[in-house]
Amino acid sequence: MDCCDPIYNALHDYTRALSVALGYRDWQTRLHSERVRALSKEIGLACGLTSAELSILKIAASFHDIGKIGVPDHILMKPTELDADEWACMKQHPVIGAKIMASIEIEGAQQAAQAILHHHESFDGQGYPHGIAGEDIPICARIIAVADSYDAISVRRSYHDRRPHPEVMEILRMEAQDRTKHDPEVMKCFIRVIESGRFDLGEA
Repeated sequence: MDCCDPIYNALHDYTRALSVALGYRDWQTRLHSERVRALSKEIGLACGLTSAELSILKIAASFHDIGKIGVPDHILMKPTELDADEWACMKQHPVIGAKIMASIEIEGAQQAAQAILHHHESFDGQGYPHGIAGEDIPICARIIAVADSYDAISVRRSYHDRRPHPEVMEILRMEAQDRTKHDPEVMKCFIRVIESGRFDLGEA
């Protein structure tokens, strides 16, 4: 925990129980969230976020998938590809997560809720849940989107194997170069972090 960051510390204290609950619900999602938080923080620093923005980013990244608490087990734990109805249900997790975070009446919670709500939006407006595009997507959500994608592709899941690092980077570069999924400027910051060697996928 960042001892000199009062907004982050207060939100962390209020949301600690959520982290425990998420771990009991789905341990792999909790580990994923911890890695996404660590990488998001490094990207945020590289992007020049303010201290307040970094506080919001770290909390939102920690709980970007908290809404999966509201997804039924047979969908959340399914080892094969989701069908259309199951996918529609899964796509509600940012909405559920935003509502959970927004219910916390403390400084920063509303901004964190917005980042959680929009972390699956795409830069070209083809994402979900609201289909917003470009800089209308909160900067924290754009950063979490890159970190989330990197971890999701890089780590072995029940439904796919871990991909080699060069292949992961090529996928993410393509998604930014054609301005579809990721913000190209955020991607530049992400690449600087990865190439600097400051981030290890094993970090929490």
